[in-house]
Amino acid sequence: MLTQRQLFLKHLAQTSPSPLLLEIERAEGLFLYDRQGKAYMDLIAGIGVSSLGHRHPRVIAAIREQLDCYLHTMVYGEYVLSPQVKLAQKLCEQLPESLNSVYLVNSGTEATEGAMKLAKRYTGRAEMIACKNAYHGSTQGAASLMWPTDFTQAYHPLLPGIKHIDFNCEKCLEKISTHTAAVIIEPIQAESGVNKPSSDYLRKLRARCTEVGALLVFDEIQTGFGRTGSLFAFEQYDVVPDVLLLAKGMGGGMPIGAFVASQNLMEHFTHHPVLGHITTFGGHPLSSAAALATLETLLEGDWIQQVKEKEAWFLHLLQHPSIVAIRSAGLWLALELESFDRVLQVVQTCIQKGVITDWFLFNNRSLRIAPPLIIEKEQIEWACSVILESLEGGGVSSFLPG
Repeated sequence: MLTQRQLFLKHLAQTSPSPLLLEIERAEGLFLYDRQGKAYMDLIAGIGVSSLGHRHPRVIAAIREQLDCYLHTMVYGEYVLSPQVKLAQKLCEQLPESLNSVYLVNSGTEATEGAMKLAKRYTGRAEMIACKNAYHGSTQGAASLMWPTDFTQAYHPLLPGIKHIDFNCEKCLEKISTHTAAVIIEPIQAESGVNKPSSDYLRKLRARCTEVGALLVFDEIQTGFGRTGSLFAFEQYDVVPDVLLLAKGMGGGMPIGAFVASQNLMEHFTHHPVLGHITTFGGHPLSSAAALATLETLLEGDWIQQVKEKEAWFLHLLQHPSIVAIRSAGLWLALELESFDRVLQVVQTCIQKGVITDWFLFNNRSLRIAPPLIIEKEQIEWACSVILESLEGGGVSSFLPG
């Protein structure tokens, strides 16, 4: 009889020749547990998804309550479904007045696709501008925004009319013109290894988009829901986008995404043609209920308020001569090492010791740290000790805080 691992390799489509192959049996809080009962601290929160940790009680309760009501009923936008309505209302209450209409989808990639279509429909233009070393999704439209083309070249031609600028380059803003439908940008760059905007770059970007009539789209798929120390990162820079992209940490572990704009913008999907953007499973009742519970828990608790203090504790503890640089934005850190080989060695050693880390798509010299926001000081200390031991090539720590 084939083992589960063998069946995984035989029947599940693979995305790399060397998957991690951890056989996860259950998850709780900060930890994943394999079939032998070994615990792994999830120091990347499932790549930014599990902001409240795995199986947060309030999220689980919301899912169970919704299970007793209904699951899928009709394609998105036709029926008045309480989980969707309550989630959209709660989201809009946290956002500037101009961001008052929510389109619920299944993922960050779909949020990007919806925003691209909306920008074309509203402006009547086709040109899109994105930053180099940014990731906005893997479908053909979203992938067209990606540069360099290492991950996309095999699938060309993709969408035409895409231009790329350097993040934080004010001179590059001149490329934004009356031909530009939208500029799609992360307020803090993710896959380049946690890069913040300099001085008033985002304000100048906002001004340029307004000047030429292009939409400004902020991709907060990774930065949203408290990761950087505020509910949304753009709040820290006094700049409001025309469209906001959300996903990952939004659903408490359930698949959901959204793009948010003004009603004036969104209504362009309702005519010429009708059904301008449609989705079958977008805003699924279970995912919407989980997302509402996640948002309410973040707002009612002090997890977001604790982010900066916890960030400082990580920075204090992570001191080692092998670390070339540390960049951080709240509970989101990039530890730059000398090479990808060094990063790979540390990642593998950390996993052996019970800590899951990773690298970045466009910066494989940096180690990714993005734990659930619920991580406690004692757990930060243990995680950092494992990372430092891994940098030294030391033995396995005997104490794993639960």
